Amino acid sequence: MCDGAMGTLLHSKGIAPTRCLEELNLSLPSLIQQIHQEYLDAGAEILQTNTFGANAARLSQQGLEDKCILINQVAVNLARAAAGQHGLVVGTVGPLGVRTERASVPPPNAHAIFSEQIEALADAGADLILLETFRDLSELRAAIAAARAACDLPLVVTVSPDEKGNLAAGESPETFVPQLTEWGADVIGCNCGVGPEAMLDTVQRMAAHTTKPLVAQPSAGLPAVIQGQLVYPYPPEPFARLAISLVQSGVRWIGGCCGTTPEHIRAVRGALEGIRPNISARLAFNSQPAFSPGHKR
Repeated sequence: MCDGAMGTLLHSKGIAPTRCLEELNLSLPSLIQQIHQEYLDAGAEILQTNTFGANAARLSQQGLEDKCILINQVAVNLARAAAGQHGLVVGTVGPLGVRTERASVPPPNAHAIFSEQIEALADAGADLILLETFRDLSELRAAIAAARAACDLPLVVTVSPDEKGNLAAGESPETFVPQLTEWGADVIGCNCGVGPEAMLDTVQRMAAHTTKPLVAQPSAGLPAVIQGQLVYPYPPEPFARLAISLVQSGVRWIGGCCGTTPEHIRAVRGALEGIRPNISARLAFNSQPAFSPGHKR
């Protein structure tokens, strides 16, 4: 059981949309740790660091690139302080947020940028590395290569498909699943996107083409702006019912993305009591030696 959104809760607690959320690891560490604790109290066993955009490319937009290593290291420490020795801390890495003139080609220094962040997360003691919310396979390949060169930690890779299950250049699950396996992902899946119903169809298609453990972290649907506020269409109980279907499709790691809260995670945890994943021929998530805490090379 993973946690849910970080940004959604930060904004609900008064953090302005214009703030660099990752910098809050330094300026408001107690708030970040409080959110980790709220997810733990709701039943999460896996905590994701507040580092989605904590790479030098994104941080440079706020003049914070020189604090990249520190922001990532502190993020791991905050999650670890909440999780203790009984929960897993996942070092979260998102896309760079910058493109070259050809949209399908990552910046030439992508490997170095990803490596800096991943090494910082590994050095600080993350148990796993999560590459999440990727839609461009060439950028994702660079991130996977950087992760494999930087550390020996188990590598979780999630993409963010559209409602048809496709990535930015039209790659379907039948295309990108074998590629992610070939490039070295230990666990694959989906996060964010258009919501749990569309993700269910994509995950079922992915399951037919891999024996890797599957992860699903859907958003609470596409938000609408109502009276100046973002409102997501999936409240906790309907979200939890769809989580059951995801687990019955073979998902071993379930959580939430944009719009989800501790209430969503609590509802999912309750709904899944007594439910066992349909792993069939798929390797069991917790039977793989790779999922004990790893180490940096």
